Amino acid sequence: LRFCASIRSGKNLTFIHPFDDPHVIAGQGTIGMEILRQYQKPIHAIFVAIGGGGLISGIAAYVKRLRPEIKIIGVEPVDSDAMNQSLKAGKRVRLSQVGLFADGVAVREVGEETFRLCQEYVDEIVLVDTDDVCAAIKDVFEDTRSILEPAGALAIAGAKAYAEREQISGETLIAVACGANMNFDRLRFVAERAEFGERREAIYAVTIPEQPGSLRKFCDCLGKRNLTEFSYRIADEQEAHIFIGVQIQNRADAVKMAASFEACGFKTLDLTDDELTKLHLRHMVGGRSSLAHHELFYRFEFPERPGALMKFVGSMSPNWNISVFHYRNNGADYGRIVVGIQVPPDEMKEWQAFLDTLGYQYWDESQNPAYKLFLG
Repeated sequence: LRFCASIRSGKNLTFIHPFDDPHVIAGQGTIGMEILRQYQKPIHAIFVAIGGGGLISGIAAYVKRLRPEIKIIGVEPVDSDAMNQSLKAGKRVRLSQVGLFADGVAVREVGEETFRLCQEYVDEIVLVDTDDVCAAIKDVFEDTRSILEPAGALAIAGAKAYAEREQISGETLIAVACGANMNFDRLRFVAERAEFGERREAIYAVTIPEQPGSLRKFCDCLGKRNLTEFSYRIADEQEAHIFIGVQIQNRADAVKMAASFEACGFKTLDLTDDELTKLHLRHMVGGRSSLAHHELFYRFEFPERPGALMKFVGSMSPNWNISVFHYRNNGADYGRIVVGIQVPPDEMKEWQAFLDTLGYQYWDESQNPAYKLFLG
């Protein structure tokens, strides 16, 4: 803004503030006019994303003038909540840093005029996290085949969070989708995290005894649950630590599942809400192991259908120890897994017979240079 001011004074130009200007606010307020003209039935609440506050200020000023019973609810990311903190403090608060995932609302300090209007007209602020936003992007895509940017989906994420919190039923909630400037490179991250935002996937660290047959016993404990991810590397002679992802119905289901693993005798740590795990550790399970004697390294491809992964594990001889296992459900027609198996040299005929009867396509990667560098 200081740079813009210097240009304005030097060249006698007019500076147009992106949000803290009465005319800009009034222009954004026409969205409120459109909403009331297009939908004249009762409205419980209108949800609007907040960056600098111009959009919600304009909508709120117009709607509260004509329909004061309608709630105006702002939505901010948990790591970029300048308006939320300002309203709580009773004065404008400047954030020391802001999250950049929803970069369209990544504002350190809200406007002076927008703060005044929000104090007067906004009923409350709802905060959402990255997973919530990703789930909202997915919801819009599945309904309309349109892709919103994170900031554009913020209001929808807030409406979902509010409806769940207040147990809203039979009411009309309106969310303003305010941006679709999505970077293509972000789509993979959004798809990965949407399952967490929908409370459809839980991730755990499970400890089982490091001995042949333990993995099969754990798979029996899993039952018919759908796995989304499975990673393991032999590292200890006594215990094996497995990283798994499982489809769930809701957050309560995740808690019950962890309890069921414990009931089977497996120590379990729920990592669903752990940011380090979701961003990094899930991709770092592995490395070289001094315990991986007589290890064979294979890739397998199989039809992605319920029970296919369990069939693979259940068909394996209990005498062979699994030293590496990695699987991730990417939504494709075919599932792909990488497996390290400790097969003594005198049992290679039995191993080949297993491969022949399994019926899945496979590749022997035991001589792959990348495997030898990082795992072998």
